[in-house]
Amino acid sequence: MRALTWSYSETVRIDRTRLHDTVLAGMVAAASMALFVLYGPDRLQAEGLPVDGMRAPDPFGALLVLLVCAPIAVRRSRPLTALCAGLVPETLLSSFGYGTGMSSLAVLVLLYSVAFHRGLAMALGALGFTLAAYVLGVLAGPLRGDGWDEHVVTAVVLVAVWGAGRSLRLRRAYLEELKDRAARMERAHAADTRAARAEERSRIARELHDVVAHHVSVMTVQAAAARRVLASDPDLAREALSAIEHTGRLAMTEMRSIVGVLRTDTRAELGPQPGVPDLPALVEQMREAGLPTRLLVEGEVRPLPAGVDLAAYRLVQEGLTNSLRHAGAGAKAVVTVRHGSRELDVRVEDDGRGAAEESRRTGHGLVGIRERVALYGGILNIGPLPGGGFEVRARFPLKDGQ
Repeated sequence: MRALTWSYSETVRIDRTRLHDTVLAGMVAAASMALFVLYGPDRLQAEGLPVDGMRAPDPFGALLVLLVCAPIAVRRSRPLTALCAGLVPETLLSSFGYGTGMSSLAVLVLLYSVAFHRGLAMALGALGFTLAAYVLGVLAGPLRGDGWDEHVVTAVVLVAVWGAGRSLRLRRAYLEELKDRAARMERAHAADTRAARAEERSRIARELHDVVAHHVSVMTVQAAAARRVLASDPDLAREALSAIEHTGRLAMTEMRSIVGVLRTDTRAELGPQPGVPDLPALVEQMREAGLPTRLLVEGEVRPLPAGVDLAAYRLVQEGLTNSLRHAGAGAKAVVTVRHGSRELDVRVEDDGRGAAEESRRTGHGLVGIRERVALYGGILNIGPLPGGGFEVRARFPLKDGQ
């Protein structure tokens, strides 16, 4: 549909320009014919102008005048052909001694059209051909003018008209280039905006998954434990329900922070993102959920880049969540954070079912972790341990001073 609309509009534009050129050709032809008939030798002699060798108007001369003006109708589609077709009768008019009237204006219009619509080489050839035709007409005709100054003025006018055409062509090309550049920049900006939106959606999706998957997994395990001891040990069931309530509030708080970014009408209730310093609380939460977990911190603790800090926390969170869900009853987990001078090494390992559960431990969460680690140039290893159990390990490169 868009192509048909463009084709129709382009056809309308071409027809309109052809109509304008035809009207222009008719106007120049009418004015040239009137001057050709009215200003013959008798009229010019009466006004005291030299008419030696000038031929009186006749039908043949009138035909030549019309032939000079007619090519203006196709000056845009075939400018060089139109110029050549107009120069032949114009040269014959000068050679036979006719008064050309305004037919010379038609030649100027055609020369301008070639300079404006064609390349430099063709435009230079048209200028040379026009000057040569003028010289030929002057040398072959009986009218030689008052002196060289008249011919110099004519040559200057021809060159000026040609230069105006070239100048306007270059200006049009410059404006088209500016429009094209602006369009390219707009397309590039739109592409960057789409990429930024896609990246932001992916980041928010990862954050939502990490928050929801972790907290819901913890709440599921705690709810199952509460159900089992509800009749035999109400106090323990009450503690489990309290832990579920606390975990649910944490989940709602984190989700509110993330979803608040999407709101445009209200300010988001933003808080600091979790990081490596928050790992003790996470480990304690996993203990309460039923997964015995130890945290080992090695090396000199130092401030980390915000992105690496969050990625390390999410990796531990996802690793422990997977251990809680898939390691099996009686499994234990160990979280090791090693601070090196050029590297942060984060490892989550358990002694659970390991290889038997490998296919179940490669969901969206670990895919998101892989993207996080790759974003900061880290190396991620996920898989079963040789002696049993499962490991999630990432090594983040650090610059000096970090």
